[in-house]
Amino acid sequence: MNFPAIYLASSSPRRRELLSQIEVNFSVLSLEVDESSLDNEAPIDYVLRVAIAKAQAGWNSLDYNEQKPVLGSDTCVVLEGEVLGKPKNNDDARRMLQRLSGNAHQVMTAVAIVNGDRILSEVTISNVQFAELNESDIAWYLATKEGVDKAGGYAVQGLAALFIDNIEGSYSAIMGLPLRETGLLLTQLSEQVE
Repeated sequence: MNFPAIYLASSSPRRRELLSQIEVNFSVLSLEVDESSLDNEAPIDYVLRVAIAKAQAGWNSLDYNEQKPVLGSDTCVVLEGEVLGKPKNNDDARRMLQRLSGNAHQVMTAVAIVNGDRILSEVTISNVQFAELNESDIAWYLATKEGVDKAGGYAVQGLAALFIDNIEGSYSAIMGLPLRETGLLLTQLSEQVE
């Protein structure tokens, strides 16, 4: 595949790793974007809005002579219709893991590419079944600090893999960037440019 060079509007090491895996030439833009949800906003609308906002903020930060497409992405964990964001503290992370224990939840990841006035976007929804966790499992995981800055308080690609019984959907999307969908959007972008 011959993907166009882009900017990545994210400082996430996982997203950088995933883009490198599919050989995308990219530069990183570190931006602050408000990730607060709106009142009564559906999780799928929330994650898509934030991904587009990140890509748009990236595009708006560029000088005219450095403009290349900007990719933004956002991931949220959804349990029983409620978005579980990044834990505020250890107690919040404990509550999240207790709620995820023995339950299935969804991971929604949106990817958006902004190129001028064009916006291409896609949302991927994956289902994750957590095993039953006891309090010592949770205490051990919290002590690792792995889930501190992760949606839902866990990292699928890390030690939390020990807690996952089943995944239906995109593993890379659960990590933070759906590679199949990203590749398709980048291909679509290339075709529009030609």
